[in-house]
Amino acid sequence: MLALRLPEDIERRLEALARRSGRSKSFYAREAILEHLDNLEAAYLSDEILKRVESGEEKTLTLDELERELGLAD
Repeated sequence: MLALRLPEDIERRLEALARRSGRSKSFYAREAILEHLDNLEAAYLSDEILKRVESGEEKTLTLDELERELGLAD
């Protein structure tokens, strides 16, 4: 369950969209979150990932290494 407050102008737009389309406001809120969650995670977690890479905790591969590991090397 999630409850959130939206600015009045956004709430009006969402309400109008829901009314015109016959779908719920929750449907569109869910769609917006799902559409953008990957980008939000990348943006907000990138510092954490970079720290793990710099400390050696996170493994990175060159393209050549990845191709060899996946058996795709020539």
